Amino acid sequence: MACEDQCQQGLKPKYDCLLFDVDDTLYPRSSGLLEEVTENIQEYMVQKLGVEETEASQINGVLYKSYGTSMAGLKAIGYDFDSDDYHRFVHGRLPYERLKPDHVLRSLLLSLPIRKVIFSNADKAHVAKVLSRLGLEDCFDGVICFETLNPCNHEGINTSDENGVRRPSYTSRRQILDIIEHPCQSDSVSVIQETPVVCKPFEDAFEQAFKLANINPRKTVGTASRINGADYALESIHNMKEALSDLWEADDTTEARSFTGRVSMETTVTA
Repeated sequence: MACEDQCQQGLKPKYDCLLFDVDDTLYPRSSGLLEEVTENIQEYMVQKLGVEETEASQINGVLYKSYGTSMAGLKAIGYDFDSDDYHRFVHGRLPYERLKPDHVLRSLLLSLPIRKVIFSNADKAHVAKVLSRLGLEDCFDGVICFETLNPCNHEGINTSDENGVRRPSYTSRRQILDIIEHPCQSDSVSVIQETPVVCKPFEDAFEQAFKLANINPRKTVGTASRINGADYALESIHNMKEALSDLWEADDTTEARSFTGRVSMETTVTA
């Protein structure tokens, strides 16, 4: 039942809003974009930040695991670089032509009788390109991305060397290498510093997203038990209606709820 039909019959959707990630969620991991992103990040670390090529992969993995994004981790340990330049290097060179219009997903999204908002750690240019390639530009009511959560985090840098990059102190770098060399003896989250970047999966990012999307987290629903941080696991987003059929159901109660429970597509993002 379409949203207009429900309203005409005096029914409200059971939920108020659904937040969607972008990478490896709206499109499958088989596209290979994840591997390209990871390679670009490590190349940026070597070419722009002076990280040793032999250490880039391990450092990237530690920082992503600790901070949710590699950029957030790099800035946390002391690298100061232009976020826009980073995004252009990491996302601007991606083979977006691998993504094709997804008519099935488009129909699925348009049939959802609730608000749909993008919530991504990526920059707005990347989100726009992905949505355009998939043919989903008009399927969402709003976009929350890197610039939304970090309005002052992509406007220039404090230049400290000939390349315009301030490098971390010896102590910060040594801490990262200690984690790599002795992973069982170190707690990476407690050892390294707080990041200036607001991003998922941290609480402040979700708090900002709830506010921007006008979502009351007290009305957020999920399941009683969670496995590996996910309420549901779907092989493809195309299976969403079968797994979450109640998103399409109307409710005659006076108050709609918000659905922001995490849906895992068995994917990982490193940008």
